[in-house]
Amino acid sequence: MGPIIVATNFSKLSDNAELYAAALAKHFNVKLVLFNAFQIPLHASNTLLSADSINNLMQNNKDRLVENAKFLKAEFDIEVDYQCVYAQLEFKIDYLMDQNDSSLLVIGMSPKSLEQNLIGNPTTTLISMKKFPVLAIPIHAKFNGMKKILFACDLMQDVPLKTLAKLRQISTKLKSEVTVFYVDKMIDELKFNKSALGNIDKQLEKVDYLYKNVKSDTVIDEIEKEIKTFHSDLLVMIPREYGFWESLVHKSKTRVMASGLNIPLLSIPVK
Repeated sequence: MGPIIVATNFSKLSDNAELYAAALAKHFNVKLVLFNAFQIPLHASNTLLSADSINNLMQNNKDRLVENAKFLKAEFDIEVDYQCVYAQLEFKIDYLMDQNDSSLLVIGMSPKSLEQNLIGNPTTTLISMKKFPVLAIPIHAKFNGMKKILFACDLMQDVPLKTLAKLRQISTKLKSEVTVFYVDKMIDELKFNKSALGNIDKQLEKVDYLYKNVKSDTVIDEIEKEIKTFHSDLLVMIPREYGFWESLVHKSKTRVMASGLNIPLLSIPVK
């Protein structure tokens, strides 16, 4: 597993995401990279700022990154690096992930609200890019291991082998139990989908896992119920453009899933 990158804007939400990412980096014995995409504050954007003023504002962010890096390094005994650039997060993150050979981006998950459902947030934007795994952390989530992982997937389509391999890698290192959760109106069709079941059986052969399926047309509600029933520590999902997850790719549904959960959400893209 490569370095973990955590995006921060120095909010309480980001501060908690940093702590979670640092604990995760220690568990996996990898480097942590703090990343701040500097933007001119809204109250200052309506004024004419000199180049020196902008540089000073950006330097303040760099200084805060340095302090956070020092704290996390001492607190968790891990290697911590940092980077601050003058750009929007979604425009720079691909380059940063490649530059650091990173396999995971961690970002805070905003609380559920009408505003989030209507206009989204940086988390939903990054998930919709579908280029790399994104781990969204709620403000009250603390890393105490991930003993139970809920993998909500579309068994009517073959689950990509690389996605299963990623899930197996994570669950093995975390010594987690995985529930493969499937929701569909026509649950009887699951019996005939031997290809998808075979892929999961093969790729998760060394992982403690079980299948669970529910007949329903309210996908998100059923997932939220199962999180509580299973006492899940992590929800894993695959954003798709077609099939069962089609509704989740539409902005309104994705925003619902990526805000307001009480547990972290890991989105693994289809490659």
